[in-house]
Formats: sequence, C-alpha cells, structure tokens
Amino acid sequence: MIKNIHIWIGSYLTQAITRAISPRPKGITHIIFCIADHFEPRWGKVGIEKELERVDKWISGYEPVTINHHDSDGKIPQYTFFYPIDEYTPHVFEKVTRFCEKGFGEIEIHLHHDNDTEDSLRKKLEHAKSIFGKRQYGFVHGNWSLGNSRIDGKWCGVNNELSVLKETGCYADFTLPSAPSETQTRKINSIYYTKDTGAPKPHNTGINVEAGKTSDGGLMIIQGPLALNWKRTKMENSGITMENPPTNDRVDLWVKQGIGVRGKADWIFVKVYTHGAQDNNLKDAYFDNFDKMFGYLEEKYNDGVNYKLHYVTAREMYNVVKAAEAGEAGEPGLYRDYEIKKYEK
Repeated sequence: MIKNIHIWIGSYLTQAITRAISPRPKGITHIIFCIADHFEPRWGKVGIEKELERVDKWISGYEPVTINHHDSDGKIPQYTFFYPIDEYTPHVFEKVTRFCEKGFGEIEIHLHHDNDTEDSLRKKLEHAKSIFGKRQYGFVHGNWSLGNSRIDGKWCGVNNELSVLKETGCYADFTLPSAPSETQTRKINSIYYTKDTGAPKPHNTGINVEAGKTSDGGLMIIQGPLALNWKRTKMENSGITMENPPTNDRVDLWVKQGIGVRGKADWIFVKVYTHGAQDNNLKDAYFDNFDKMFGYLEEKYNDGVNYKLHYVTAREMYNVVKAAEAGEAGEPGLYRDYEIKKYEK
C-alpha cells in the first residue's frame, strides 16, 4: 500500500476518467519542460570544502550532457536551482550563479524553516531576496511543509505562509508533489491559485488557472506529475534519483497527466524535481540518465508534427502559464519573458 495514498487517490481517479472521455487537442501539442532541483550542497551539514566539491562534481557531470541537447527553439535544457537560503554559503552560491550566467539556468529560493511566525518568516524571505538580488521569486518549501501542512506542525509553523510569500514577491510555488508525505495535497496535477484560510494546508484546494480569466489574487501553485505507474506497480511522484531514474515510461506518464491551463489543452506543463547535490546523485550513471531522458524527450516529443518541446526555467514556466491565461496563442517559447523578465542584479 502506498503511504498516504488516501489523500490524493480520489482526485487521481477522477482525473483519469476525465482524460479518458475528453477529446485530444488537434494539431501540435507543446510540452513545456522544467527541472526544479532542491539543490542542497550542504546536505548532511558538511563543511564548505565538501559543498564546493559537490557543486564541482555536479557541474562537471551535467554540463557536457546538456550541451548535446536542444528543444524546438534551439535552447539547451534549462535548469532551476532552488538554493536553500538557510544553508547559504557565499562561495558556493557564486559558483552556481556563474554556471547559470553561462546560459544553463537560473536560481530561485528554497527555505527550510521551523517554528516561525509570519514576521520571522517575512524577514527570512526578504533577506533571501537581498542576497539573490530579486524582487520576485519562485519558491520551494524545504521538508515539503508548505502552509504548515505537517500534522505535527513541524518544519513551518505559519498557517498563513502563502500570504507572506505573495506579499514578499513570490510569483509561484513549485514544491508539489510531496507524496508520499502527509503534506501532499488533495488537489493534484494542477496549476492553480489558492489563498490562506487561517488553517494549515490551505493549498489543499484552489481555483485552476484558466485561459481568458484573471487571477483571484491568490498564490499560483505549479505542481509536477503525480500518478500511479501500473507498469511498475508503484507511485509516480516526478522525483529523479539514482534509484528512480527518468525512464521512457516515466516520461510518458508525466506527459499523460496533461497538467496545464484550463482551456489550453495543447500546452502541457511538465515539472520534475531532484536533489542533485546529494552524494548518491553525483555519479556518472545519474548524469547518463539525464542524457537519456533529454534524448527521449527530443525523439518522441519534438517531432514537429505531433509535438514540440520547450525547455524552460521555473520563471519561464510561470511566464508561459500567464501567457496561456491571457489567451495568447502560437509558440509558447515566445513567452518565456512574458511577465517577469530575467533577473539582473
């Protein structure tokens, strides 16, 4: 039995039935693909030498793989480092920043925190913005506990966290899915707006982003795929590890969930995650699996007839979502900077 499956299985079965009876979109389907790395080079509370070693290993393993792949717009795979401000080391952060400046991706905010108040959380986020040089930011919650969503209240403490995020310039949260954790929401495979209610886990429900409709003022939640993998008789939660590599059947399952903006079924958003700086993921086989994943994406989902592939950062994914919401048409790659431009310090 999959742990905590009761939280989301009803939503999953409803979505599966809806997909089965819904007509397929005509013409080309665009796949907007994002990798969100919960990048923690200090994982295990190691020293700066080990942090730097991990980042060097990651760059040397990933960079040569990436430059061999391109999407329909001619862009190499784009990477988003959700770097934990609570584990900030200047030299490590600067190394990641330099790598991104070469065109490989962007950095966003990741935060592990516990027993906070709204005021203390706000101070931490404003501090992160000042270091990262941002006015607006994408967010991943450490330990999955967005909106104080653990039953025991650990690893957060702030029921109104979504409001604090929104007030400090967060454009979207990219934490989910978190299954099999108890922090997983009932709402799955969705891009939606949600507001605080004063109770924990307010993002358990929300209003889907829809073409032709404007935001209700809530925080946007961009979820990755969550499903049952019947071929493997296990859960699919969009996480990439050495033990759970991004095989072709998993890629197909990510696309099959059809995550997107309501009324824009020909744009499918696929966000997957990893913990790239952990030692077990700093092996040649881990990067070889990325090479194979990109190759399969480009072979099957970039034929120019049925599919076109678009590699994006988290910021760019948000921008494409906003373009779809506004009713824009054509190539989604045109809207990478639709609302929030690339950050410059």
